[in-house]
Amino acid sequence: MSANGKGGRRPNVLGVHSIDHFAVEVPDLDEARRFYVSFGLDVRDKDGTIELYTRGNPHRWAILTQSEGPKRLRYLSFGIFEDEVDAFRTHLAGCGVRFIDAPEGAESNGIWFAGMDGLPVNIRVAEKATPDEKSRFGFTSALPGQSGAVPNSKAPKIYPRRLSHFALFCSDVPAGIAFYEKTLGLRLSDQSGPAVAFLHGVHGSDHHLLALVMSDRRGMHHNSWDVGSVMEVGLGGSMMERAGYGPGWGTGQHVLGANYFYYVRDPWGSYSEYSADIDYIPADCDWPSADHPPEDSMFLWGPNPPPEFIQNFEPTENAA
Repeated sequence: MSANGKGGRRPNVLGVHSIDHFAVEVPDLDEARRFYVSFGLDVRDKDGTIELYTRGNPHRWAILTQSEGPKRLRYLSFGIFEDEVDAFRTHLAGCGVRFIDAPEGAESNGIWFAGMDGLPVNIRVAEKATPDEKSRFGFTSALPGQSGAVPNSKAPKIYPRRLSHFALFCSDVPAGIAFYEKTLGLRLSDQSGPAVAFLHGVHGSDHHLLALVMSDRRGMHHNSWDVGSVMEVGLGGSMMERAGYGPGWGTGQHVLGANYFYYVRDPWGSYSEYSADIDYIPADCDWPSADHPPEDSMFLWGPNPPPEFIQNFEPTENAA
């Protein structure tokens, strides 16, 4: 079972260690700024784009650009260790990937290739952004004789700590599993038939760095952000509804990954998720992946999802 992985790295195994960032184009950057500021992220302007950070964390998690058309996922970028660059280039050539130039306006560093459904994928040397242990999770209750009431006027604002995972629409989930295992060294955590799959990083990561959701074309289903308690999940969802971003889905608990969740629908039909207490897979763990029935693919408890929850609103020209 053990590979004697230390310091967040599994020895002698080639694989990405993190999602470095995702890139999306949207028709209204001002609306995107309002949404993500309300969500609790640190939104910074840079050269006509906006970049997403979490409070107190120097890592850039996303780049959003203005577009003439509808919202569209531009690319995904993954982090690798510095001593793996040459090995990864040789490995990808052996996989037969199609190497590409960086999309217009994107940083050209690292290696670019066409992923599933033609999605541009970038791997680059980067600091490991995934944690080396399970995220802290807490629950605070009032002692006997003390009030646990939190007045709405004094409710704290929720600030996510980091990006937990990214969920990608995919035209063929089983083929997507094979592709991202082969090219990026990701490993299957769990799946439910051809509908959804969850893949983790081999150097230690949450239950999933990348989720694949069945569709007829590529696109962003959701980005998920780690918070520290069920209180923060539920309060974050209520906070966003009061800001005009609702209704969402939650509060509830997933089966696969076991995290508590609340999904907030953004102005373009995708979701941002508050997530807490997700399962963690250390670098020295061989996770026993399984194929689960549909009733175990979504949630253990919570309200039913809205009917459009798995609808892909990105343009049809992204179809495979």
